[in-house]
Amino acid sequence: MTSVCLYFQVHQPWRLKKYRFFDIGADHLYFNDTSDTSRNNLQVLQKVASKCYLPTNKILLDLLQRYPQFKVSFSYSGILLEQLESHLPEVLKSFQDLSKTGQVEILAETYYHSLSFLYSKEEFRSQVQLQTDKIRQLFKTKPSVFRNTELIYNNDLAAEAQSLGFKAILAEGVDNILGWRSPNFIYQPPAGDIKLLLKNYRLADDIAFRFSEKSWSEYPLTAPKFASWINDINGSGDIINLFMDYETFGEHQWADTGIFEFLKSLPGEILKHPDNSFVTPSEAAKRFPARGTLDIPHYISWADVERDLSAWTGNSMQQEALKNLYSLEKNILTTQNRQLITDWRRLQTSDHFYYMCTKWFADGDVHKYFNPHLSPYEAFISFMNALQDLKLRIQHG
Repeated sequence: MTSVCLYFQVHQPWRLKKYRFFDIGADHLYFNDTSDTSRNNLQVLQKVASKCYLPTNKILLDLLQRYPQFKVSFSYSGILLEQLESHLPEVLKSFQDLSKTGQVEILAETYYHSLSFLYSKEEFRSQVQLQTDKIRQLFKTKPSVFRNTELIYNNDLAAEAQSLGFKAILAEGVDNILGWRSPNFIYQPPAGDIKLLLKNYRLADDIAFRFSEKSWSEYPLTAPKFASWINDINGSGDIINLFMDYETFGEHQWADTGIFEFLKSLPGEILKHPDNSFVTPSEAAKRFPARGTLDIPHYISWADVERDLSAWTGNSMQQEALKNLYSLEKNILTTQNRQLITDWRRLQTSDHFYYMCTKWFADGDVHKYFNPHLSPYEAFISFMNALQDLKLRIQHG
């Protein structure tokens, strides 16, 4: 018997506008540029909602109603949810309708989709609490499974998640960590009893990245073909974790690639095999025993070929921006100024540092696609100028 765990990350950042030196001290609105569609947060959100969220939610709702055995899970960044609340309540309702089926699990993460665990445990705990509070407010449920920003994970994070009451945590199935072992089983960290669910990145990336790649040897990918790969794992794994960005459907893989038709057919094709099923992460943690211990002292993530932190901390610009940002924590929180704290936390979103990445080749192309700035250097300059303005605001309370 093999169970499939489908998990989707749903996130949109507050993008920085081109914040110039002469804006420092004069303009405290960092996060929107109405003259540039790539930096206009509402326009980007509307585009993604139209291309991905609304059509995919409609498909999933139909599938959940048609197949009582079908289940999916989501984690929503708090900043995505607050944008939907303010500007696209109909989209938020479509996500809530999915949750009401009882076949959807919502996971916890950091509210601001931040790297806070790397720099401030107190800030990390505050953001997890903010996130779980928002989920309870909007979806009437309390998450029991944790997913850190960008699937960043190590032993210390597992211990922290367990201390916060989570029963399971998600991570990337990194080859050099697993060695001869398979990502298709549940594991545990060296200390504690929290369950560790690992992404099967080969199968997940077949959908998320290779689906429309015509040079790929398996192109075109059909639902029967993919289901046959799932069937092949029967007897050599307990669970297949397919973790991906929700924007895979309609935004990263456009509608004309056939991605929606693939999604419509996939659950039915998988369930044709009598030994297959779908589970949520918390169900998987209860159903399956840990098959071993994974010792992961250094940080891993789901980004790029390295599966490490280099997408966000790999160059001196990123390191300088992060160091300066988190050095403000004590002074910012002391002000008790709600807007100042909100702006500081919005600057923590991992996307800002991703935009500063200077990698080349295949990964560099991915970074460039998502970057609203003209270059990583422009992203850094705008960020540091906004941070300087924030420092001036702290001085004035």
